[in-house]
Amino acid sequence: MLAATAVVPPATANGADPLPSWNDTAAKQAIVAFVETVTKEGSPDFVPVDERIATFDNDGTLWAEQPMYFQLLFALDRVKVLAPQHPEWKTNDPFASLLKGDMKTALSGGEPAIMQIVAATHSGMTTDEFDQIVRDWIGTARHPVTKRPYTEMVYQPMLEVLTYLRDNGFKTFIVSGGGIDFMRPWSETVYGIPPEQVVGSSGKTDFLMRGGVPVLMRLPEINFIDDKAGKPVGIHEHIGRRPIAAFGNSDGDLQMLQWASGGGGRRLALIVHHTDDIREWAYDRNSSIGHLDKSLDAARDNGWTVVDMKDDWKTIFPFGDKRD
Repeated sequence: MLAATAVVPPATANGADPLPSWNDTAAKQAIVAFVETVTKEGSPDFVPVDERIATFDNDGTLWAEQPMYFQLLFALDRVKVLAPQHPEWKTNDPFASLLKGDMKTALSGGEPAIMQIVAATHSGMTTDEFDQIVRDWIGTARHPVTKRPYTEMVYQPMLEVLTYLRDNGFKTFIVSGGGIDFMRPWSETVYGIPPEQVVGSSGKTDFLMRGGVPVLMRLPEINFIDDKAGKPVGIHEHIGRRPIAAFGNSDGDLQMLQWASGGGGRRLALIVHHTDDIREWAYDRNSSIGHLDKSLDAARDNGWTVVDMKDDWKTIFPFGDKRD
């Protein structure tokens, strides 16, 4: 999937390698060659700064997504917190099974069950109140396997890509199927991506006066799902420019990669392929989390860059790997 090329380590203005956590393989070279080409004045592929837009999926692309999506783990924790206010949950699934610790049964209802859990745990409060709930959870919750804060479960090589792009005049956006209001409270601190550059799924909100104070109330209704074909729509509505670079890891990112690579001029479409079952997790076509099948075939057919996590990354997380 990656054509063999002579690898020349990239360098910043001061000679330092901007991607030190990457092995000197074709994947790294593809990123560097793209950036150098579109930012070199006089190059036929030169792109003005205003048009240097890069979009990144979040789950499985910027941070881990195993053993399940982190926002779902947040929702499950919220069920436990809210259970005393909902005695009916003791007998009604999926909540009854969740409270018994039976995750398999609770989630056996698939997407409708997940939507029911999210609706119950993400609504009934103002946007400011939800923002604080997320901040409190992110500050205290720990990953079930590594016992690390979720904000440490980010990919060091991808943090370097974000910085490298911004150092070269790119504006970086998150475009994720995750909740926009779940990501915005911490995206700037963790990724350097401000809340106005986060595109995600959303629930409906309603403006009202509460005690003479204007608030936005979160409602238990879906507003927009920023996944699959929804991603190009979200990009158009929130950003207003087609990205020239897009980064994903699953079939949920296929249409975003197609949209980014389908424009004129030099483009970069990149897939993070989870191949390292020692330092992280190995999964693709048969996984229900981060399912990567059609996008992997599309990468082969269209010459997109595929990152082999095992071979292309020197390190996975800032702290090392899941064994540390």
